[in-house]
Amino acid sequence: MSGQIISRRKALALAGSGAAAVAASASGALSTPAIAQTAVRWKMVTSWPRDLPGPGVSARRIAEAITTMSDGKLMVDLHAAGELVPALEVFDAVADGTAQMGHTASFFWQGKMAAAPFFTAVPFGLTPLEHMCWIERGGGQEVWDALYEPFGVRPFMGGNTGFQMGGWYKRPVTGLDDLKGLKIRMPGLGGEVMRRLGATPVSLPPGEILPALQSGLIDATEFLGPSADLAMGFHQVAKFYYAPGWHEPNGTGEALIGTRALEGLPADLKAIVLHAIRAENALSLAEGEWMNALQFKALTDKHGVKVLPFPDEMIAAARRVAGEVLEGFADMGGADAAVYRSFRKAHEAMGPWTGANELKYLNARS
Repeated sequence: MSGQIISRRKALALAGSGAAAVAASASGALSTPAIAQTAVRWKMVTSWPRDLPGPGVSARRIAEAITTMSDGKLMVDLHAAGELVPALEVFDAVADGTAQMGHTASFFWQGKMAAAPFFTAVPFGLTPLEHMCWIERGGGQEVWDALYEPFGVRPFMGGNTGFQMGGWYKRPVTGLDDLKGLKIRMPGLGGEVMRRLGATPVSLPPGEILPALQSGLIDATEFLGPSADLAMGFHQVAKFYYAPGWHEPNGTGEALIGTRALEGLPADLKAIVLHAIRAENALSLAEGEWMNALQFKALTDKHGVKVLPFPDEMIAAARRVAGEVLEGFADMGGADAAVYRSFRKAHEAMGPWTGANELKYLNARS
């Protein structure tokens, strides 16, 4: 016998572990130990004040949805405008990797890419539903991707605030002469139309609009619809609220993701990110139109806001000039011209159906 003495308790323990190992091996239960997945953490920067009704809420819900659906494997930390980068530097922050995600609006990048505003709204262009059809089924996503690809950024529809209002004015607009020298916060293609009509468009981040209106830096502003406009407090300074929002008949928000960050995700997390963004786009449109209806009544009944129609001559002139602005993209070439051609094709495809059915129904209902 060996000089090593094993106690009965230890012998039983060893026998038990050995039997368990044999049983596990027979059943195939023994495998390579699971490797704990390290949580990925992303930053999302936005152009909005925190929880601004509409786009600010959409940004938060996207971040929360990704974190929740991934069970914390991909955590998205939200940074409102100015917390990490200024409101109008969201695109650059995603492009250079300062943040992996952004939530903003494409018309802010007109200086980088002339056709970028097409993906927020076009004067006298597509309605919210028509716009979604263009992006999802009419080739819009493809030309959008191509426009942003040189910057290493992937764009997606990340929310929609619905039909826009025409804007807030300190003084009534009775004709085209009232636009001469008018300083109005209006970015995007609508701003270019107003410039050609004699106004002076000013581009300001959302958080700076009310102080500019109060100080007299601007005489008028457009923003979104009644829900977000009421939250911004524009009715405290300007009492004339104009319709329709010919300059932005659609209100698509933009979710940006760094291409390297997105492609670096495993398939399951990538699918979660894209699903969260798409789900929010649909939810926000329903919520936006509902809240606009409720807050429209509050603005008029509780706050004494006067809702006025733009003069017919102004609408006619704006529609004519908008056509000239859009046609100018045909001569640009490259990705900008491709965006215009794709948009025009969608507009021509959707227009007859909308006019033959939806427009006639709305006229009949009213």
